Amino acid sequence: MLNKVLKSVQPKIKETLHDIWMTETQQKAHKAFRQFEIRYGAKYPRIAEFLTKDKVVMLIFCDFSAEHWTPIRTTNPIESMFSTVSLRTNKTKNCGNLKTTLAMACKLLRL
Repeated sequence: MLNKVLKSVQPKIKETLHDIWMTETQQKAHKAFRQFEIRYGAKYPRIAEFLTKDKVVMLIFCDFSAEHWTPIRTTNPIESMFSTVSLRTNKTKNCGNLKTTLAMACKLLRL
């Protein structure tokens, strides 16, 4: 039952979090965060508590100048590093044994 309720509210929560994340200024980000706490804090205290404890980390991008925000929001170094390995291992599936596949992956990660 709880899972169904959370699934129905998830799009609204996601939209509110997106409003925090995509604000233009630090003041607007803090204001959007307060609105999130007011809107969902009473009904979903665990979610609000979880996000509130990480508020500083969530809004750290606001400390940088606005021209750096887009790369900060869109860069995931771990995902981009492993995308090359994933692409190559999918293309070379069944072309060798486990040892050669692992050697290829290690070589790609070192580049």
